[in-house]
Amino acid sequence: MTEQVTIIDTLVVGAGQAGVAMSEHLTTLGIPHLVLEKNRIAEAWITGRWDSLVANGPAWHDRFPGMEFKHVGPDGFVPKDQVAEYFTDYAQKYDAPIRTGVEVLRVTRNEGRPGFRIETSEGLIEAHRIVASTGPFQRPVIPAIAPNDEAVLQIHSAQYRNPQQLPEGGVLVVGAGSSGVQIADELQRAGKKVYLSVGPHDRPPRAYRNRDFCWWLGVLGLWDAAASQPGKEHVTIAVSGARGGHTVDFRRLAKQGVNLVGLTQDFTDGVVTFQPDLTDNVNRGDENYLSLLDAADAYVARNGLSLPEEPEARHFLPDPECMTHPTLALNFADAGITSIIWATGYVADYSWLQVAAFDEKGKPRHQRGVSSESGVYFLGLPWLSRRGSTFIWGVWHDAKYIADHIATQRQYGAYREADPRQSEI
Repeated sequence: MTEQVTIIDTLVVGAGQAGVAMSEHLTTLGIPHLVLEKNRIAEAWITGRWDSLVANGPAWHDRFPGMEFKHVGPDGFVPKDQVAEYFTDYAQKYDAPIRTGVEVLRVTRNEGRPGFRIETSEGLIEAHRIVASTGPFQRPVIPAIAPNDEAVLQIHSAQYRNPQQLPEGGVLVVGAGSSGVQIADELQRAGKKVYLSVGPHDRPPRAYRNRDFCWWLGVLGLWDAAASQPGKEHVTIAVSGARGGHTVDFRRLAKQGVNLVGLTQDFTDGVVTFQPDLTDNVNRGDENYLSLLDAADAYVARNGLSLPEEPEARHFLPDPECMTHPTLALNFADAGITSIIWATGYVADYSWLQVAAFDEKGKPRHQRGVSSESGVYFLGLPWLSRRGSTFIWGVWHDAKYIADHIATQRQYGAYREADPRQSEI
């Protein structure tokens, strides 16, 4: 008995923000497609984030052009569950052909004919094109230095939900990007003794001269940067929309009661050691912060804008004790630390996509999401086309570019050589 095969022009794998955006553009262009999602639409926003998370960009900026958020003002920061609801509503608006609860197990290229064979949890599919829109947050990364200590609870930030899930005692948060900073702040406010391991980072102002930093990056053309600066490919960004949005200030966190330490180096016999780089990391973050203020001031002067001056934005608190006399080693028992939260990022997982679209390190080979392997596309990755690719609005624009490319390829595929018996007149 021959197994039934579903045939479609374009298969989109993943129905997060990338997959929903991709479906909209394919629908607009009239391209037959199907979106498969192994969980629910925008599942990562629902179950892969902590309870109090809000979007890091204001509602006027961090959305798709075709629909606004409900019940949140333009300058508000949308709670995670409402973000997930937004994508579900958006998919319904465009009647997106999304099938949830279907996992893609294996994709291989057809032999001797166009397209791909897709094995799923609900049968076989054949498609001319594959759009991998599963994003970068597939597998949480915990570094190999993590201690083998059953007395200490260790979880990744992807598993953190709220302070109540942690045992009594202090917490070491490793990683000071947006997730690590917000989690450390929340835990300290809940009464926990918190140590925050701070590595290299960028630290933009939340707002300056009555404009959010998202606006400043837009008018300054910085969202359109095509590549990260050399040496900053893995530098995290410390920004927060929590409690109405505020600038991340490590000195203020220290004054609040968070114990800052340098980059986590090693764990041995119940003792964790840190690199002596805390002050350098904080100072370099300050340089990034001040450079944006300088660029904003120059833009205001150049364009004659009437935006209020904000000299206090350049005033820093004195360096706290933890910076002037940094902690280089910490005994867990003496410090009362019973938990470690690893806010150390993720890696993408493309083990299901078994085609020649990756380099020797397993990274996708692509130009603006168009893979080196014909018919394969990537969407939802940081710096896919520019700095803004990480944000909700950025992935929408990246999806449009890819959809246009697919439409062009379909036109080439539909070409038929003219009958040589016909002559031009």
